[in-house]
Amino acid sequence: MYGYLLARCGRRAVAEDLTAETFLVAVAACRRQPAPEPSTGWLVGIARHKLVDHWRASEREQRGLRAVEAEPDPPDDPWDERLDALLARQVLDAQAGAHRAALTLRYLDGLPVPEVARTLGRTVHATEALLARARAAFRRSYMALGGLEEEGGSR
Repeated sequence: MYGYLLARCGRRAVAEDLTAETFLVAVAACRRQPAPEPSTGWLVGIARHKLVDHWRASEREQRGLRAVEAEPDPPDDPWDERLDALLARQVLDAQAGAHRAALTLRYLDGLPVPEVARTLGRTVHATEALLARARAAFRRSYMALGGLEEEGGSR
């Protein structure tokens, strides 16, 4: 399955994640009654669906990035004016999973904080705290990778 997925997505980390998801779905399906007849074709079908789901999610994310780039809102924070889309994408990809999920749901998908909390299975207060930490981590990473300095001369 890994080879099948790697050949189609071209990224090791994505192929590894999708392979794991494929087998999790397969195991869950085998535990149900009546259990399906496991076969290579059946597993490939699950993998194909997982890959399509990944592509759809990536496309939604890209649409969000394009929408942000196409219609910039006046920034509340002058730092926001300095965001470079490619660097921002690189920094977002490098964030911890919880931070990446929260930032993506809130700022790329445009969900309100209560909906982000519901999606992540957290309280609104915990989600607000997570978003604050995620924004701070994103800013630090962005500034470090971009070779920029924070206001006041510190990095």
